[in-house]
Amino acid sequence: MIARPRSATRPFPHSGKGERAGVRGVALLGVLVLALTGCSALGPDYQRPASTLPAAYAQSAGSEAAAVEAAWWQRFNDPVLNELVDQAVGGNFDLKAAVARVEEAEAALREAGAALTPSVDLSADSSRSRSSSKSATFNNAMPIYRTTHSLGLSTAFEVDFWGRLRRTREAARAQALASRHARDTARLSLAGMVANTYLGLRAADAQLAVSQETLASREASLKIVASRVDGGLASPLDLRQAEGALAAVRAQLAGLRQQRALAESQLALLTGNPALKVEMGDLRTLPLPPVPPAGLPSSLLEARPDLRQAEETLVASNARIGVAKAALYPTISLTGGLGQESKDLSNLFSSGARTWNLGLGLVLPVFDAGANAARVDQASARQQQALAAYQQAVHTAFKEVNDALVGLRENAEAEDAQVARVTAAEQALAVARARYEAGYSAYLDVLDAQRSLNDAQLAQVSARQSRLVAAVDLFKALGGGWREADSPAAAGQ
Repeated sequence: MIARPRSATRPFPHSGKGERAGVRGVALLGVLVLALTGCSALGPDYQRPASTLPAAYAQSAGSEAAAVEAAWWQRFNDPVLNELVDQAVGGNFDLKAAVARVEEAEAALREAGAALTPSVDLSADSSRSRSSSKSATFNNAMPIYRTTHSLGLSTAFEVDFWGRLRRTREAARAQALASRHARDTARLSLAGMVANTYLGLRAADAQLAVSQETLASREASLKIVASRVDGGLASPLDLRQAEGALAAVRAQLAGLRQQRALAESQLALLTGNPALKVEMGDLRTLPLPPVPPAGLPSSLLEARPDLRQAEETLVASNARIGVAKAALYPTISLTGGLGQESKDLSNLFSSGARTWNLGLGLVLPVFDAGANAARVDQASARQQQALAAYQQAVHTAFKEVNDALVGLRENAEAEDAQVARVTAAEQALAVARARYEAGYSAYLDVLDAQRSLNDAQLAQVSARQSRLVAAVDLFKALGGGWREADSPAAAGQ
């Protein structure tokens, strides 16, 4: 090995001038960075669109004394429903995917925030090489064998003079919030599906109970008709009609059992529990839905996670306009390095082996045939699309609340009417049986009365189900349940 002279590894005499110049350069660049990053970002700052909604819902006039209750399903006071919703929140696969999307968006936000700080890399290198002594550039002063060891830190940093990185972080933050609201929307929708499916199952239970009572009544009627036919007091036609009516009820029971099994299977899917079994119950034993207080304010819509998601999507689209505009201006970047380099490993950390570099770069778009300007127009158009989607979502939400309030009120009146219908049908059946047994009317009148009562009882169950479903729809439309501001529950918040 040809030894390199000491001066070959340090071509300039060691002095503090270079070090002091480097320190001054670092200080100046630091000041420059602080000055440039303090500038305002390009693009419009977000402002929430003005609302054109009424202050309160037309179907509920009064004061603004209401707040949102997140666990709204607990207001039905049904422990089975509470347990099913809890299972669904913990085991539903769609909700798990929504949670994973939140984690992805939050990681993207951390990545966007990291771009605002310099990245530092550690590098280490050790090499040995041989040069050709026959090359045209070779001279005897050059060593044929070279050994180099180096260790250093390097950094690169884009000066966010125009706010591109800040707007990118703003968009990422809004997107992360939108993903959280999307998760909450999925949870709200899931709770609503579980509640409605559960109500459907309980309605099937109630209708099964009604049909079992009808079956017992028609079996008793068949025995009476058979004895009257045997005694010559009735026609065989009455017997055949009674048998047909009995078969119809049995077919009705089969359909209701299938309906209940499908509802139970759907609950198993929603809760992520394939082995789920729900004991028999009765919709008619469930408490009536809570009545909304007077004066539900339209500001309650702000609790809806889908509206908050739409607004955060608008915020992100607004920020991306600034990102696109920043591409029209120069990109300023700083680079630097600090390390040690030596031909001998033992001298790697000596003062004479120190190396450093500082750099300032600038890239200015000169001609791109309007591509960057077109990207700005695209970002602006997407912001307008997001604005329209947000405004549409707000008006749709207001409509859904009004529709649910109407449904809750009208279904309550419908159920009251169905109760009166059942009472009248029971009285009509009693009269028809008495007239038939006295020989004043045909058995067809009894069959008609039985069918009318059965239909009325089934319709009463359906009306109760519709009333409860309307309450669920109102809870979902508001983004949760309501509670009085002056109630004990609200006072403790």
